[in-house]
Amino acid sequence: MDIFLGGFYILTVLCAILYLLTRAALPSVADAAFSVFQRTYLVVYLLAMAGDWLQGPHVYALYESYGMSTDQIDILFVAGFGSSMVVGTIVGSIADKYGRRTNCILYGVLYGAACVTKHFGNFWILMIGRLLGGTATSILYSAFESWLVYEHHKRGFDANLLGNIFSLGVLGNSVVAIVAGLVAQKFADLFGYVAPFDVSLCVLSLMVIIIIMTWTENYGDKTSNISHSFGVALTAIKQDHKVLCLGLIQSLFEGAMYCFVLEWTPSLSIIYRGKAGAPNEIEEVHTDIPHGHIFAGFMVALMIGSSLFKLLSKYTSVESFMRVVLFVAALSLMTPILYKGNQMVIFIGFLVFEMCVGIFWPSMGTMRGKYVAEETRATTMNIFRVPLNMIVVVILLQHLERDTIFEFCALFLIIAVVCQQWLFTLYEGLPKTTYLSTTADTLRRDSVTEEKPKKGIDDEEEIV
Repeated sequence: MDIFLGGFYILTVLCAILYLLTRAALPSVADAAFSVFQRTYLVVYLLAMAGDWLQGPHVYALYESYGMSTDQIDILFVAGFGSSMVVGTIVGSIADKYGRRTNCILYGVLYGAACVTKHFGNFWILMIGRLLGGTATSILYSAFESWLVYEHHKRGFDANLLGNIFSLGVLGNSVVAIVAGLVAQKFADLFGYVAPFDVSLCVLSLMVIIIIMTWTENYGDKTSNISHSFGVALTAIKQDHKVLCLGLIQSLFEGAMYCFVLEWTPSLSIIYRGKAGAPNEIEEVHTDIPHGHIFAGFMVALMIGSSLFKLLSKYTSVESFMRVVLFVAALSLMTPILYKGNQMVIFIGFLVFEMCVGIFWPSMGTMRGKYVAEETRATTMNIFRVPLNMIVVVILLQHLERDTIFEFCALFLIIAVVCQQWLFTLYEGLPKTTYLSTTADTLRRDSVTEEKPKKGIDDEEEIV
């Protein structure tokens, strides 16, 4: 048994034990309405993520099968990140003005159209697909969360339960990723590299139907135009240091994470051994690695991180424990530099990083729910994504050495630790009444205010 498969089995056992401990340590939610709401959101969100995961494993292979050169493939990938960076901010403003539910439906339409373009071996048609996919990705990481936070507050649920939804989202997303990888591989083996994209199209279509049937619409600031919404979001980032800290932390961490996604394969593929015929000399050898086993191990590590988030949240604030999480993440990405060629140590380091990612996602969702203004939530979240997309584009275009990339990743995360410490200091200076409670009260009052005029009109009609 290789270290990767063995690691997967060990992690699976640890994940199961930790999940049971978490369920025993934390009280169950007795609110039936909340359980229904949570299920309604998670079904849609996990279908949206499944549509994304189904496409990921075979994009590169599909481009190669169409005869695209390495340079052409690099350009296509850069175009995807570039469109997410440029168009994403506009899409966020559209979500705030015209509705988050509508924007989530748009995600399914755009990503579905991107799947259709994969049937054509023409570079420019594939380029259109990448642009559509990049735009859809911006929606995926902003509009869904914006809809959730607004509805959670408006319906009057316990503010602390929001983190529970985010944690379950990470847990479910990890399972979906593993299943989607297996399904995509099966369809690719049977029908070719384009088949997983057709499966993704079907999943996205189902997601759109469920949104139409089960979700209500909500908005940010409907009265402002897109440029005004963008300006308000930028002003909030400049003036509210808590929002600025969140933006920096998100950009730095996710920038490092995307670089890690690009570099983990070559880092684990290299080993050093004595040169044949010259035992005193060391040579670098590239080996085949079981990508499926490694990816499954990463996903289980994510699930462990999700459970750890729940336990940590019970005993201390998110603003506090994220300082340690970010620092551990920085150390874990130093392993390819400090232990070059040592597969076991590097693999353990990468697993630790994935656990940190599993803690990071629900933590950031919780903090954004506290500090980001509701009126421009989707716009602000997409502005946060601009620097991280710039980081990835620069990395792709510069063709940096692998050690240099990981050094930058560690540096990004150390800076993120400093920003998190700054945020923690600001948090300590806040009054005991939480931002979440204040936001929830405001949204409930707004909801009641919106309903009153309608009731009055109905009453007048009855009198007439």
